Amino acid sequence: MKNLDLALIGNCTVGALIDEHANITWGCFPRFDGDPVFCSLLRDTDDYGFFAIELADCERSEQHYLKNTAVLVTCLHDRHGGSVEITDFAPRFGQYGRMFRPMMLVRRVKRLSGSPRLTVRLRPAHADGSSRPETTWGSNHIRYVAPSLTLRLTTDASLTSILQERAFFLEDSITLLLGADETLHEGASETGRRFLDETTQYWREWVRSLATPYEWQEAVIRAAITLKLNAYDDTGAIVAAMTTSIPESAGSGRNWDYRFCWLRDGYFVINALNRLGATRTMERYLAYIVNIAANAVGGPLQPVFGIDGRADLTEREVPGLSGYRGMGPVRIGNLAYRQVQHDVYGSTILAATHIFFDQRLTRLGDAALFHRLEPLGEQAFRCYDQPDAGLWELRGSARVHTFSAVMCWAACDRLSLIAARLGLTERAAYWRQKAQELHATICLRAWSDKCGSFMSTFDGEAMDASLLLLAEVGFLDPADPRFAATVGAVEKNLRRGDYIFRYVEKDDFGEPENAFLVCTFWYVNALAALGRRDEARALFEKLLACRNRHGLLAEHINPQSGEQWGNFVQTYSMVGLINAAIRLSIRWDQAF
Repeated sequence: MKNLDLALIGNCTVGALIDEHANITWGCFPRFDGDPVFCSLLRDTDDYGFFAIELADCERSEQHYLKNTAVLVTCLHDRHGGSVEITDFAPRFGQYGRMFRPMMLVRRVKRLSGSPRLTVRLRPAHADGSSRPETTWGSNHIRYVAPSLTLRLTTDASLTSILQERAFFLEDSITLLLGADETLHEGASETGRRFLDETTQYWREWVRSLATPYEWQEAVIRAAITLKLNAYDDTGAIVAAMTTSIPESAGSGRNWDYRFCWLRDGYFVINALNRLGATRTMERYLAYIVNIAANAVGGPLQPVFGIDGRADLTEREVPGLSGYRGMGPVRIGNLAYRQVQHDVYGSTILAATHIFFDQRLTRLGDAALFHRLEPLGEQAFRCYDQPDAGLWELRGSARVHTFSAVMCWAACDRLSLIAARLGLTERAAYWRQKAQELHATICLRAWSDKCGSFMSTFDGEAMDASLLLLAEVGFLDPADPRFAATVGAVEKNLRRGDYIFRYVEKDDFGEPENAFLVCTFWYVNALAALGRRDEARALFEKLLACRNRHGLLAEHINPQSGEQWGNFVQTYSMVGLINAAIRLSIRWDQAF
């Protein structure tokens, strides 16, 4: 049965998910939001949509990442003493003064022992999984030809064995390079070896530059690499996840396409990477959102965009894919782009604030950029007390959500700080007055004397987990008794076992069945902020145990079984891990 015990490889142009048997089950070309060439993860038949390297009579597999890299190694063992090592990666390294990150996956297969017998099955799909491309071949390559994209496999393995899917004995090693329809100037083996060496060195140098906490370093490093893999270098956009339509819970119909850039998610990602010192990813994302903000021209800002910056993400269901474990529908596109979510103004300005304060950045923000951001602040002030879909993207209702209002306050508050930084005294006072007005109104309308806490909506009586972020974004001081009271209300109403639900009321699809993982990380941080560090550390360790064998997390988790659900790998969840580890870790000099 399909599961999410998968590994992620990529190079910030393409990404792929690989199962324990070295089968590539998901991967889109020519970029994250492209056609799912490998899509068996969402098919209930295994006729095509995968790239498998099968070992005859295989009885055991082992799998791990090369330390501090995005390079995956799978060892397959047969019952006769034969074994092979499969190394999977996407090339990424500096070359000729720029980053080389081609639309390519590399697979190197090496005999370890015995007489292993392999079958290579490369069966890409096209047109959203509805059909297979045509096949042609040359002296040392196979072309998979579709109207929208042609892929070329260059290899030193027998083309006949691959084309006819015939088993063969592996005497030494083979290399398979799948990418653009271009001729390689070196042999497959030499190219694969060089790409592996350069890519391994790149990732290890990148990891060396990270400012990781003393404790849980391995978990944080894997999370950081994973966040990096979800950043699309060409534009700076950051996708919420690599996949589409993995259900939030079994048979729920909560199947969404996450291969786009939510401004809210992007802010959380770059904020986490910034804490680790990964400033280049942050710089590229900031350039992306500055362009998005410029195009808004003072009007409403939608919450999610394509990785190329496009606004139209029309949603449709595709018949060629039956869904994860047959649980459709599979959706391409996301109607959230048409929703009203007022928190996006705060997310955008919070992210842009780094440009004005972080001296590590190549180019700092100036008065001209500040004035381009001001219309977003004006929009935030106009709409903070107006109904929206909220950060949970409710499709069937609109309310005045407290988190949205708080993020509108954050937009005005940060604009006042930026103006002061730039010496724009008048503008600083203007935005400070706006922020104070919003703060007073939110405290009046969102606080419930009856319940003794902030509520999820103005004048409401329901809770949602975003209230755990009131101190994180600076709206409340952690010492404010209202924050402790609100955390207590979240504990009482939303905690189920070890997990915090985002909300428990019925929505468009009924009552939520699984917990949204990042909410429990938010709770861990709130406990730490309240001085309840022992509780926070104990719960954080339990969350670490929820990761799959590769240290990765999906969006949701079943509180009873511990099984992961939802799109994978979920950047929100990996951000939660990093932030909690940084907050909870002791310093190295306190360990002795």
